Amino acid sequence: MSWHVYILRCADDTLYTGISNNLAARIKTHNQGKGAKYTRARRPVHLLYSESHPDRSTASRREYDIKSMGRDKKLALIESSRNS
Repeated sequence: MSWHVYILRCADDTLYTGISNNLAARIKTHNQGKGAKYTRARRPVHLLYSESHPDRSTASRREYDIKSMGRDKKLALIESSRNS
């Protein structure tokens, strides 16, 4: 089972980072208002970035790294993935 770290753009233009083992279902859950408390009032959300990891532990560590980044670094990460 593959795990994904993802970054969403919320309706208020903020960024949300999370992990899931079923990315499509998780985004649907966020947009139904049943996901993270942060995204409930910031719908709709749109996927900007995702990366795969072999297990939850690795994905969680990467999620922490991304959450520690400032907005500019997150946007640069998103942009670099589009250019590759």
